Amino acid sequence: MEIPVVRNILEANDKIAVNLKELFAKHGILVLNLISSPGAGKTSILERTLTDLKDEFKMAVIEGDCQTDNDARRVAETGAKAVQINTDGGCHLDSNMITAALANFDMDNIDILFIENVGNLVCPVEFDCGEDFKIALLSVPEGDDKPEKYPALFEKSSAMILNKCDLLPYVQFDVERAKRFATQLNKDMPVFQTSCTTSEGLDTWYEWLRTAHAAKQK
Repeated sequence: MEIPVVRNILEANDKIAVNLKELFAKHGILVLNLISSPGAGKTSILERTLTDLKDEFKMAVIEGDCQTDNDARRVAETGAKAVQINTDGGCHLDSNMITAALANFDMDNIDILFIENVGNLVCPVEFDCGEDFKIALLSVPEGDDKPEKYPALFEKSSAMILNKCDLLPYVQFDVERAKRFATQLNKDMPVFQTSCTTSEGLDTWYEWLRTAHAAKQK
């Protein structure tokens, strides 16, 4: 009896997401939906990206969190526009929330919009927020079996960031095993091995962003 209810919720969300995609396309905005478990480093990746590419792109962030605005305040310190959505305990953002948040932005003054979703490897995957791409972010302390245990995220994502790679000498994490699971689910998905501490791999992530943004302008 619950299945039709879930289907109706997702269908309603998808209709709003279609409108969002049309709006973003009209303004030429590349939209990326970052999904990971709590503490994987989404905010740190955003801080580095917003800082390192601020002379190339006009960037903004919609921050999703259950309660606090800690992450929004961190990314705002880079100079980027950040808008917080508190879900009051909800486990994901949806297209209706994104629509409401857009009232705070000048859409003609954004090249790339990041959505930092609520920390969760399951629920955010099902809800289209009007993004061009979902980005799966996994950190090495979490374990190399996450693509196997949470396949939907890796199937639906267009890129995977394997973060905190500076910790590889200190944790049991098989990089090739994690990459093998992920690419078995999504053979075309690039994997960026990054560290915000050492700057490892950030250049390849930035180059992917440049290519994706250029493609959005065509």
